[in-house]
Amino acid sequence: MLRAAWMAQELLTTFEEELGGVTLMPGTGGIFEVRHGDAVVWSRKEEGRFPDITELKQRVRDHIAPDKPLGHADRKRPAGS
Repeated sequence: MLRAAWMAQELLTTFEEELGGVTLMPGTGGIFEVRHGDAVVWSRKEEGRFPDITELKQRVRDHIAPDKPLGHADRKRPAGS
């Protein structure tokens, strides 16, 4: 839960204008999912691991604000994408 809370805070800080909120729901067995509406942005079960924060921010950005620059956390994006 501590890692999830930290990641939630990071997402709220990075996407303060785009996100209306973040909901943490306790679970068992190491469940970690990030959703936007019905879309699964990250699933620990599917990926087999937790994301690093940069990777998670990139995935969230791609779902909610594709044109938003992430500064130093931004990956190199192919031209035209």
